[in-house]
Amino acid sequence: MGTKNIEETAGAAETEARDEAPKEGPQTLEPSKAPAEAVTEAPEEPEELSEPDEPAEDDVPAAKPEGVGQGAAAIVAAALGLIGLSGGWLGTVASARESLIGQLNTSQGASVGRQVQAVYGDSWKTTALVAGVFALAALVVGVVVLLRPAFGAPDRVQAPWIKSAAWAGVALGAIGLALAVAKYTDLLLGLPSTS
Repeated sequence: MGTKNIEETAGAAETEARDEAPKEGPQTLEPSKAPAEAVTEAPEEPEELSEPDEPAEDDVPAAKPEGVGQGAAAIVAAALGLIGLSGGWLGTVASARESLIGQLNTSQGASVGRQVQAVYGDSWKTTALVAGVFALAALVVGVVVLLRPAFGAPDRVQAPWIKSAAWAGVALGAIGLALAVAKYTDLLLGLPSTS
């Protein structure tokens, strides 16, 4: 029995010595047991380029509205042209005032022609005059809107609707002005003959 124990002990010592001795030939290391130096690190990725800081809302300049003033002026030109055709409220008031003045200044003994001229003719001319002023204003504003790009920023294109509204103002203004001149000079709808 003693011999058997000694042999087993010697066999175990021999196995341990064999495991501890370096092995000849190429050694392969398992990835999990590889020393720290043997592990190759992945190359570092370059740091991401930092984007420039976006300006705060307070620093951003407000977007400049383009063509707002020209559009408004074009619409005003068209509206003035319509008023120029009809004479508008102001023309009606001026006509009524002139008619009242004619009635006050004309004596009962005046001729019929003189009474018609003072009461109706002068008031109609006043209506034509007021309509002509509005028509002329429409014409001027419309032309200014159409010519504005040439004097302001020639490279900036004017919106088509602005041009259309401005041309409408110019056309209505020209027609209204022609009618006002024709009415004022009695070429159109003159006073009836009283003789």
